[in-house]
Amino acid sequence: MATSSFQIEGAVDRDGRGESIWDRFGKVPGKIDNGDTGDVACSHYDRYRDDVQLMKELSVQSYRFSVSWPRIFPEGKGRPNQKGMDFYKSLVDQLLQAGITPMLTCYHWDLPQALQERGGWLNRDTIDRFLEYVTHLYRELGDVVPSWITHNEPWVVSYLGYGNGIHAPGIQDFSSSLKAAHHLLLSHGKAVSAFRQLGPKDGEIGISLNLTSSYPADDSEECRDAARKWDGFINRWYLDPLFKGKYPADMVDYYAAGGWFGPDTPEEEMDAISQPIDFLGINYYSRATLRPGDSGDPACLGVEHVSTGRPVTAMGWEIDPQGLYDLLKRLRRDYGETPIIITENGAAFEDQRKEDDTIQDESRVRYIHDHLKACHRALADQVPLKGYYAWSFMDNFEWAFGYQKRFGLVHVDYETQKRTPKNSAWWYKQVMENNGV
Repeated sequence: MATSSFQIEGAVDRDGRGESIWDRFGKVPGKIDNGDTGDVACSHYDRYRDDVQLMKELSVQSYRFSVSWPRIFPEGKGRPNQKGMDFYKSLVDQLLQAGITPMLTCYHWDLPQALQERGGWLNRDTIDRFLEYVTHLYRELGDVVPSWITHNEPWVVSYLGYGNGIHAPGIQDFSSSLKAAHHLLLSHGKAVSAFRQLGPKDGEIGISLNLTSSYPADDSEECRDAARKWDGFINRWYLDPLFKGKYPADMVDYYAAGGWFGPDTPEEEMDAISQPIDFLGINYYSRATLRPGDSGDPACLGVEHVSTGRPVTAMGWEIDPQGLYDLLKRLRRDYGETPIIITENGAAFEDQRKEDDTIQDESRVRYIHDHLKACHRALADQVPLKGYYAWSFMDNFEWAFGYQKRFGLVHVDYETQKRTPKNSAWWYKQVMENNGV
């Protein structure tokens, strides 16, 4: 199972933690649904011991979590905050005692606000600050954490944060999103290099990308071109630098024709980005079906999404396990034999609490069941898939949607902080114990 720091921890002003961009963003009226903030979230900072015991009860084998950068470096650099590090050391210790393997994500979007005030991911100095931060994590936790992820979803960080601005820090400039994306990828590469020198010798490191399968709405050349553009925008712009050492030529040409910033990419930087990783993490939720259209957003490439009539989640995302199978097959075909870990897969639904206090979420059971079947098909076809993490361990702060969308296998009552495993959690326990659905 998986979570991230800002979505669950709360305690945003405790024990020396600094302000993050999401603390600041959440105080801007209208940015977060219902005016919600991450100030309390799931109070995991105070309840982590009980949460780990619940994971143990649910037979969780591995827990993917992220570290809050401003909890370790309140100002983004300088002297590390030992109290912040002590929290994560204790969390990892609890996990190991429970027989749960920790997987640590270094960056899941909560950039220190102090760095944002100096430009955030638009400032190349942030790359050096990130390297300083992850190097400290390697030294402090490298002997007890075997699996590491540099960044979670750089497309979300760069485009939603700097392109259309619906995520922190709320900048709306497409050229800036391309610049941020390059700096994120370069910081990833430098972090991998540092891991090879300082990390556990038998440890593994990768990156998590949010990927989708893009399909044309019909067989016309126009629709096929729309699907190619969307694939280039969300998938290939990140996969190609990581595995081929260059940005996709068709997208470089498209962005140049639009007059947007094209990243300055010296060969040595592309070499740094494309050094080998131990695994590719993919976060898969839905498919994309495209046709030509004008959304008014230049970054949407003159394409629009088409509904295929499939059932959707509470997020409005179409449910398509075949898209996961197609994506896994495509990754092996186009990008080689690097092992793959599904680092997020799950769904938000309107869960139903019954009179006996059980929470019925059969739609979530069906969603995970069918996506695991797609994984099994991919394995049978020789895709090097080595792991699967359900998103999410528990309901949490869902970014711009606040607390309105629930992805958890465990229900959280945000007033009392009571945790109640949903039917999906008990079903998934059996899956993990039996290694099969």
